[in-house]
Amino acid sequence: IVPYVKQPEEIVPGVPLFFATAMPLGGFAQPLLAESHEGRPTKVEGNPEHPASLGGATALAQASVLGLYDPDRLKVPTRLGVLDTWPALVADLQSAAKAQRPIAGQGLRVLTETVTSPTLAAQMKALLAAFPKAKWHQWDPAGRDAARAGARLAFGAPAETRFDFAAADVVVSLDADFLSSGPDSVRNAKAFSARRRPLGGAKEMSRFYAVEASPTPTGTLADHRLPLRASALPSFALALGAELGLPGFARPEGLDAKAAAFASAAAKELKAAAGRSAVVPGEFAPAEVHAAAHAINAALGNVGKTVFHTEPVEAEPVDQLASLRELADDARKGDVQLLLILGGNPVYDAPSDLAFGEALLKAGLRVHLTGYPDETSRYCQWAVPMAHYLEAWSDVRSLDGTASLVQPLVEPLYEGKSAHELLSVLLDESPRKGYDVVKDSWKAARPAEADFEAFWRKALHDGVVPGTSATVREFPVRVPEVAAALASSAAAKPAELEAVFRPDPSLLDGRFANNGWLQELPKPLSKLTWD
Repeated sequence: IVPYVKQPEEIVPGVPLFFATAMPLGGFAQPLLAESHEGRPTKVEGNPEHPASLGGATALAQASVLGLYDPDRLKVPTRLGVLDTWPALVADLQSAAKAQRPIAGQGLRVLTETVTSPTLAAQMKALLAAFPKAKWHQWDPAGRDAARAGARLAFGAPAETRFDFAAADVVVSLDADFLSSGPDSVRNAKAFSARRRPLGGAKEMSRFYAVEASPTPTGTLADHRLPLRASALPSFALALGAELGLPGFARPEGLDAKAAAFASAAAKELKAAAGRSAVVPGEFAPAEVHAAAHAINAALGNVGKTVFHTEPVEAEPVDQLASLRELADDARKGDVQLLLILGGNPVYDAPSDLAFGEALLKAGLRVHLTGYPDETSRYCQWAVPMAHYLEAWSDVRSLDGTASLVQPLVEPLYEGKSAHELLSVLLDESPRKGYDVVKDSWKAARPAEADFEAFWRKALHDGVVPGTSATVREFPVRVPEVAAALASSAAAKPAELEAVFRPDPSLLDGRFANNGWLQELPKPLSKLTWD
């Protein structure tokens, strides 16, 4: 607000500067170019240099700038609701960590959201090496447990899957909103829309079949759309596989005639476009449906052409619900003496049958790194302000594995700290700055770089760390196991009443409820605002 006494050389009033950075969301990167006026970020757009963005940005990314300036953010560390200081927290944490060393961290727990950050993963690895009996838990309420379990069922190992809709002539969606949600939605939308415009001599558009339990923006673009109860999705996947002649896939008895006819028509087109088609499972579809999609894509010869598998991009792909349940059980038993919660709000969004808040009160020292005073911070002795991604150093990977450096555009407006800085309290005698932690992590990961400074400056400038994309590989599909699991799921008797819960298109799991831009953004189908 105050004019410069000595104006920095690179800043000209009224002339914006642009910096490459990335917004972590759900653990994955949304690569961005951030516009800055006189040292203050004002606007973001997609980074055209990054394969996951190609110049596009989601509404959540666009509105994230307003979150930086939100006056309701947690501003200073608080202990038992009273304003305190960072040095006091450091002393408390290091004292608790010292008590854990003789018992190898038996009472230490760390709860994070989904992690793809190479630096945070390296810090967690170092922490578990220093405290071998400590445990790392993860929880994301809008997470991808079904996708992880489906990959394990189909391949016997965790794997990441992405699609190239530009090469697909026929697309069948099994309750997937792949154009407007998920870590690869921007790239998917660009590739899909390119095939829906008959330009440059192209005579045919791709054909899109959508099966969904709840209306989605993706479903509105379908050539053929089938509304289907969520419980009937495994039966439909089984019918689709049976129509395609997959071994062990038998036509289910409970599927109604309309859905069976839809499966038959979709299968006919998939057969005709073998190797040029894609079956896409929804992030919240059952694990058996994910596994069935993997089996169908492999049988059609789509793998390596429109469907690509890689090793997991997540640092530690686990069943997050089971992980959170284990943490709650350990806390109830009194086994948790020191708990760090890095982001998230599990007291608010954990399944109610876990009674996570009650379990949390039975843990010892509880420290919550959070952007806002919330339900979880009220259950912890320490609440530490989390730095916004536009004011903190970090790194994060996109679904294809490509890493981006998260570069701040402004010093923290309040006393915000990053997860790297909080973990540094346990790992280092003197807590280090986020910049040093991230840079040293990449220096250790790239020992062969002849000129590390040149590599570092280029990665910062471009917003893309070269050579970090995940290697595509083939995973053999265990078709008999998939068929058996799918048949068992399809045979389950559905309840009379079904409720389908999905993340909100603008508020996600509720974390953006304080963002006025997103509250006034019309919902995609109903056009409601502030509702």
